Amino acid sequence: MKQVSLLIIFLTLFACKQEKAYVPENKIKDDVMFLADDKLEGRQTGSQGGEAAGNYIAERFKALGLEPKGTDGYFQSFTFTPKKDPHSQAQFTETSTDSTITAKNVLGYINNNAPQTIVIGAHYDHLGYNEYGGSLYRGEEKQIHNGADDNASGVAVMLNLAAKLKNQDKGNNYLFMSFSGEEMGLLGSNYFVKHATIPVDSINYMLNMDMVGRLKADSTLAVYGTGTSPVFKQVINANNDGRFKLIEKESGVGPSDHTSFYLNDVPVLHFFTGQHEDYHKPSDDYDKLNYEGMNEISDYIFDIITDLDDNGELTFRKTKNESDNAPRFKVTLGVVPDYMFDGKGMRIDGVSEDKPAQKAGLKKGDIVIQLGDIEVKDMMSYMKALSKFEKGNTTTVTVQREGKEVKAEVTF
Repeated sequence: MKQVSLLIIFLTLFACKQEKAYVPENKIKDDVMFLADDKLEGRQTGSQGGEAAGNYIAERFKALGLEPKGTDGYFQSFTFTPKKDPHSQAQFTETSTDSTITAKNVLGYINNNAPQTIVIGAHYDHLGYNEYGGSLYRGEEKQIHNGADDNASGVAVMLNLAAKLKNQDKGNNYLFMSFSGEEMGLLGSNYFVKHATIPVDSINYMLNMDMVGRLKADSTLAVYGTGTSPVFKQVINANNDGRFKLIEKESGVGPSDHTSFYLNDVPVLHFFTGQHEDYHKPSDDYDKLNYEGMNEISDYIFDIITDLDDNGELTFRKTKNESDNAPRFKVTLGVVPDYMFDGKGMRIDGVSEDKPAQKAGLKKGDIVIQLGDIEVKDMMSYMKALSKFEKGNTTTVTVQREGKEVKAEVTF
């Protein structure tokens, strides 16, 4: 009888333990819907909506049990003088004046008492009402740019990873960072690496999620920075297992926050589901996101982290800056290229209003295969072809449309 009683006690304790087993939360859609709500007015850096977004992320970090790792709790404030030129480097200032803007990075930390730390980041700012430029919207009415994909999607996946890593993969510490000022020149990440709240040389590698909300039907996922550590290519492919059609780029330099870390000799990976016709427009709203795809991307990144958990400190490797070879051009066709397209030519993912492409009758989905006398094989040859023209020039553009070749006259 005593043995039976002990068995019952054991089973009861075991059941209680099972009931208390940690199950990571999943609030990806909830997080996007809050951050991309009209009430935040587009999360412009320094605005009330931007402040509300930062406070929300800090509260989410707190609810997840992350330690504050800013200079003021979860926040790291900085000020800068704005320029109406998105992705140009604004000037940092030490004190705030009437002409400066105060921004806040949001930092949460999981301390596993490990020698190295993984930074997992995503910027939370967007364009607001387009006060400082950057919008591709050409309408006259002032509108909110909610930035659901850019970059509420990345923040939501970052928070999802924080939940998953709370009690897992303890070979590294984790610093979760939501950057401000990205749209105005990678300001938040740039400021952090110059005023880091942990030693920069203790950062093992950095993972950046920027625009991960629009996974397409063919499951194409771009992963940039694959050459910044020798182990990355093997790891991202070994953990893919047919989930995604991967487009890999070696360079650690690109128009997002991972660049700030790469330039400080930190291996980086940047995840991106591609541009689209709603990019930097008021139409980038939460109802257009692929939430199942975002969950798959979060699972994939988690698997990569798990695979690297016992690898110790990763080796950093410099990569060739692909933008160094990019030609300079004086004209624009007025299209959004499909950067995820890996076929022959340059596929159009969006056409801007009142630009040469629209006037020539080009459409979304058209694949540019020739511009003037120059064959267009890929993005680089498209840019080289474009660099041959000046404003006022007229030429013939050849596109593939629904399996047929179509020619149109375009004037720059």
